[in-house]
Amino acid sequence: MRGNREQMSGDAGAGYGLVPETRGLVAAARRSLGDRPRVRAQLDECARRLDEPLRVALAGQLKAGKSTLLNALVGQDIAPTDATECTRLVTWYRDGASPRVTAFSADGARADVVVRRGRGTEGTGAVHGLTFDLSALRWNAAAPREVDHLEVEWPSAELTRTTIIDTPGISSLSRDVSVRTSRLLAPGEASALPSADAVIYLLRRLDAEDVDFLERITVGGGQDAPLGVIGVVSRADEIGAGRIDALHSAREVASRFAGELERTGLCQSVIPVAGLLAFAAATLRQREFGAFEALATVPAEELAVALLSADRFARADLPLPVPVELRTQLAERFGMFGIRLAITLIRLGVRDSAALAAELGQRSGLTELRTVLDVQFAQRAEELKAHSALTALARILLANPGTPADAMLPRVKTLLADVHGFAELRLLGHLRAEELPLPATDLAELHRLIGGSGVAPHLRLGLSAHTDLATQREEALAAVNKWRARARHPLADQFTVNACLTAARSAEGLLEVLHEPPTTPFTRVSRT
Repeated sequence: MRGNREQMSGDAGAGYGLVPETRGLVAAARRSLGDRPRVRAQLDECARRLDEPLRVALAGQLKAGKSTLLNALVGQDIAPTDATECTRLVTWYRDGASPRVTAFSADGARADVVVRRGRGTEGTGAVHGLTFDLSALRWNAAAPREVDHLEVEWPSAELTRTTIIDTPGISSLSRDVSVRTSRLLAPGEASALPSADAVIYLLRRLDAEDVDFLERITVGGGQDAPLGVIGVVSRADEIGAGRIDALHSAREVASRFAGELERTGLCQSVIPVAGLLAFAAATLRQREFGAFEALATVPAEELAVALLSADRFARADLPLPVPVELRTQLAERFGMFGIRLAITLIRLGVRDSAALAAELGQRSGLTELRTVLDVQFAQRAEELKAHSALTALARILLANPGTPADAMLPRVKTLLADVHGFAELRLLGHLRAEELPLPATDLAELHRLIGGSGVAPHLRLGLSAHTDLATQREEALAAVNKWRARARHPLADQFTVNACLTAARSAEGLLEVLHEPPTTPFTRVSRT
């Protein structure tokens, strides 16, 4: 993943280097506006975010399962899942040398946060997550402050690639909290800068509040809007009431949500994920695997009665070959759906904990979500970060007129409008909302060519990774000619013309890359 991203999304050499040009514009703005401390701090932030990991925000209504999904993605129990004062705060999760939680006030003062880890019933080995204790903060300032946000530093391979921003629920708390989340993703004030490069939006259902929020951060956000928004039908196992076919039911619901959202173009993909099961699979313990093996020996009829509910499963009077404390832990960590699925998989031949964890992770929807996040976000990380930095720079310039830096604004706006990678991402979103009058095979080719299946040249061209460069160049040239001709069709509407031209430009970009050494990246400005 990393190699493909660097090859296709980084600096593209003279004339086409998006990230170097963005750095240069930010540096020029600092020279012109650096005598203003607040503006200098904002420009420093623009420069930093080009070097930091991609920022992905988790958003959704209260109790949508954001913290559980975060734990599953990271593979560690680092986000509090109980409704506490932290629910009202934005929390940043970053990679760090050692675990640390810090509270920040709006004026930059900080205070260390006491972290408590609760434990389950003695003897089970269960651990009930973290709690951030904000009751006795000691600020490095003269007086106590109100907490603006939290930052969690944690050693994690996932967090070295992606900084995750857990946002407050958009409902059931207060209008102030909902507005704070909206501004974090697509601020409406000239003085505010967007913080997230991309968004994962969690849905338990699809109601007017979800649609309104997505419209605010996408359509209403204009050029400030994040380029990538992925929808997740969270707590998917609950849709089927914990039955073994729960994820099939959730997939049908996700398809319905996707259809409704695609008509509006608010999400690029909608995926069902059983977050509780995903996290349990990522942290499966040998003791739990042994318990599932023991339960798999119980006659099916007898076990079916025991699994009617979590309360029944944990009853002490049931003659099951697993201690009641451990059964309680299994119900808390896996849910009834996860327990039924794990036992079924063992009966079907899964023989060790590693294989069971992989199967459960696959069936939870987490593997599919990771694939989509890789294609839509990770492989385009440099473009997404540059978009955020340019968007922030445009806001700073507009808010501080009357300096030599004003001359930079047209170029910033041109980059935001014309960088081809941005055009590809916007088209990927629009393709879900509007139907092109093209054959299915051509639609699939267009989707692939603009990076819908990955940004590496062979993926865009639908070829094997081992295809020689000469063949790849021939295919790219054929694609240029084909999609240029499609764009000239006299009956094509404007949207179809623009889509075909975008595909042709993607193919032209491939020709430029394939005629250079393989390490030359691909980020180019659109040319008509």
